[in-house]
Amino acid sequence: MGTRIEHDILIDEQQTGQRLDQALAALLPDYSRSRIQQWIREGAVRLEGTAPRPRDKVAAGQQVTIRAELEEEQRVSAEPIPLRIQYEDRHLLVIDKPAGLVVHPGAGNREGTLQNALLHHDPQLAELPRSGIVHRLDKDTSGLMVVARSLAAHTALVAQLQARSVRREYLALVNGCPVAGGTVEAPIGRHPRDRKRMAVVERGRPATTHYRVEERLAAHTLLRCFLETGRTHQIRVHMAHAGYPLVGDPVYGGRLRLPPRATEAQRQALRAFQRQALHAARLALDHPESGERLSWEAPLPEDMAALLACLRS
Repeated sequence: MGTRIEHDILIDEQQTGQRLDQALAALLPDYSRSRIQQWIREGAVRLEGTAPRPRDKVAAGQQVTIRAELEEEQRVSAEPIPLRIQYEDRHLLVIDKPAGLVVHPGAGNREGTLQNALLHHDPQLAELPRSGIVHRLDKDTSGLMVVARSLAAHTALVAQLQARSVRREYLALVNGCPVAGGTVEAPIGRHPRDRKRMAVVERGRPATTHYRVEERLAAHTLLRCFLETGRTHQIRVHMAHAGYPLVGDPVYGGRLRLPPRATEAQRQALRAFQRQALHAARLALDHPESGERLSWEAPLPEDMAALLACLRS
């Protein structure tokens, strides 16, 4: 059983003319707009005694009642897994996730995930959706993630992600040598034949990735990528679509590419690098309580730094 939520709300002048979901999100800031929309669709919200739609307009003096269940998350066990904590206060945690660590438990990964580690660090996170995790990184992508430690912070961070005000910068080592930076704007959805992969597809969700050249190498380039959207595997799919697949990417990387006149050490280093060379290097957002703009940076992990050093030589 979840927690029973009961609210009786009177729409005021400030909300007149707004959509119902927009008005309720303003009046109930502890809940995200998507959660409120779900309650409306489930019939847990009544506007003047009738079942409304999220887009229905409201007027001053109208009565809204909410009788909903705040569902409990599927129980995830706490595990003493070390965390690299970059920042911590009563609202936020910023984690530098190592490559190889799965974010959420799932089929085949019920234990040993970031969520298990977070619950050991702070058992109170069990009260939040997905233990406060508001975005994710692929298992073999390293770098910065923010975690909410309160329901208000969770709602604020989700809103910032939806408004695209969270700045996420990645370092990606790609095959090939783009002449200059650029933008890939192409919709992403499930691959039409391989449902485990994503692809650029006509009816996919809009996705935009900006990139600039950080460092040029003989046959590879270190790019700094900026996300406007947060689609699954977005940078990996977009850079492969642009003709510059990530080094080591087992899904979208294609065949191994070696530099001309590569040394034996370089050949071995490239063959041994068995994950996508992608690192979430910088994160910036507005603090959910103070509104202060905060930012963090995480250095390249050892394996990616070593590969770069080898390719430079």
